[in-house]
Amino acid sequence: MNWKKPLTVTLTSLLLLGAGCGKKSPASQLPPPTGVLGKGVISGKVTFKGAVPQAAKISMDADPACQAQHPNPVYDESLVVGPQGGLANVLVYVKEGAAVYAPPSTAVTLNQTACLYQPHVFGVQVNQPLEIFNQDPTLHNVHAVAVTNDGFNVGENQNDKTEQVFTQPEMPVKFKCDVHSWMNCYGGVFTHPFFRVTGKDGAYQITGLPAGDYTLVAWQEKYGFSAPQKVSLKDGGSASLNFSFGAP
Repeated sequence: MNWKKPLTVTLTSLLLLGAGCGKKSPASQLPPPTGVLGKGVISGKVTFKGAVPQAAKISMDADPACQAQHPNPVYDESLVVGPQGGLANVLVYVKEGAAVYAPPSTAVTLNQTACLYQPHVFGVQVNQPLEIFNQDPTLHNVHAVAVTNDGFNVGENQNDKTEQVFTQPEMPVKFKCDVHSWMNCYGGVFTHPFFRVTGKDGAYQITGLPAGDYTLVAWQEKYGFSAPQKVSLKDGGSASLNFSFGAP
């Protein structure tokens, strides 16, 4: 690789890092899954209140393979606010009230594309496969900084794929690349499928809920957790819950 001088991380050093972070997560101590999907729906919107801070421009000069993929400026994704105030990349989820559900066999995919993680925020269930791809013509490493689960640190060249599984619920888990300091993303690990990440308009919709009483929370990268909100659903019912974040 033709690295510029500021970039000094090598594949060997990444493998040494990974040697201490590649343990398997502890065996799950959760009760057996008993959850059954219903027809309830909770939807709403997450908005940003106040003056929107200017997003910082990302410099990829340290790696020509990254810089070449971005003819236009790239900006930090930690706060993405739409023209109508909708807040993207917010993870809205059921914190209390849901049973434990069996994980899907379908994997969640985390891509390293154009030297960015895509998606920037995502959710996955306990014991659901997480497949991590490197589509870039340069070395990346995926460093999951977990607390409840054991983290991992895996180096990937172009077209490499890694599969990981989290065995405990945890919110949030930070992912970063030690080669490219601007690369980071966040995941949530849940015992149920009742979570969604807001789009550019700030909207979300959680479906498949059985009748019951639920507590929902929204999480945003810069501002953390919202105040919890409670809602009761009848069989096949619907409810609307909105959340907001803002600069103090």
